[in-house]
Amino acid sequence: MRTAVVILNWNGINLLREFLPPLLDSCRGLADVVIADNASTDGSVAWLRQEHPEIQLIVHAENMGYAQGYNEALKELHHEYFVLLNSDVQVTPGWITILQSFMDEHPGVGVCQPKMLWHRQPESFEYAGAAGGFIDFLGYPFCRGRIFTELEKDTGQYNDHISVFWASGACMMIRSDIYRLAGGFDNSFFAHMEEIDLCWRILLRGYTIACNGNAKVYHVGGATLPKINPRKTYLNFRNNLTMLFKNLPLRYLVPVLLARIFMDLVAALKFLFEGDRADFLAVLKAQLVFAARVLSGKVHRTKNIRGKLPETVYRKSIVWNYYVGRIRKFTDLNIKTQQVQP
Repeated sequence: MRTAVVILNWNGINLLREFLPPLLDSCRGLADVVIADNASTDGSVAWLRQEHPEIQLIVHAENMGYAQGYNEALKELHHEYFVLLNSDVQVTPGWITILQSFMDEHPGVGVCQPKMLWHRQPESFEYAGAAGGFIDFLGYPFCRGRIFTELEKDTGQYNDHISVFWASGACMMIRSDIYRLAGGFDNSFFAHMEEIDLCWRILLRGYTIACNGNAKVYHVGGATLPKINPRKTYLNFRNNLTMLFKNLPLRYLVPVLLARIFMDLVAALKFLFEGDRADFLAVLKAQLVFAARVLSGKVHRTKNIRGKLPETVYRKSIVWNYYVGRIRKFTDLNIKTQQVQP
């Protein structure tokens, strides 16, 4: 097979029971399905060996997180395309064929994601990826179909093929040679923002990130929008600063980082005033750890950074437009998107 669909599992036996059978049906004769287990303790490995011995199983000795978990697993695979798929994603008929054909026809595309809808409300886009990701010039991520916590209804408005800034790690197809050329995920991220960082590095190498609106999947996870826990807060704030330091053109580096550090402190104070001391401390810890890593030389600038930002970076502030301008839909941002050309 030319394509490997790789699920990184951690204590997800119930999700595997629900979503693995339809995935296997959709991939039969088209792609290999591989499960990489991050030291689960819920019996996932034993269940997979008993119920699905045909699946290639890679077992890690410890929970390496999303970034390193995938990096270690993909070292063992030699397919042309990798599909990184969360265990809580329901696929639809034909999805794998649409994505692979699209990648075959567009050699300049390094990464592609399908349209992602919310499993619990199928008419709505899903938080983690929607119809393709963007960031503003200060590094705040948003999607076509989702700005912060506002989810749009899917009315077919994004059934096209456009260039985006990032593809969701919940479901992305990536060329294996491009993945390796870019260095894979940054292990230091552990989880959160690692796919945006990888997509940025792929953009810097001249490849396109795309969303194909003809393929769709339904995702459970992030769309539930649970209250942020301190661990997730810490990782998101730390990794966002790290990503900016690694990939921003030099002339933007200092002003953007200073602005982000200030705005992150404002966010921390908001947590504190709302009585959320744990998240307040998580943001402060994120800033201190980021600073310590930079000063100790543990964070390295990406090679071949160009003097200007990628075309798919939104040049205005999504924070200002959301909180002050009251913009809730991607189309109201008036971003000129570009169709992907063969």
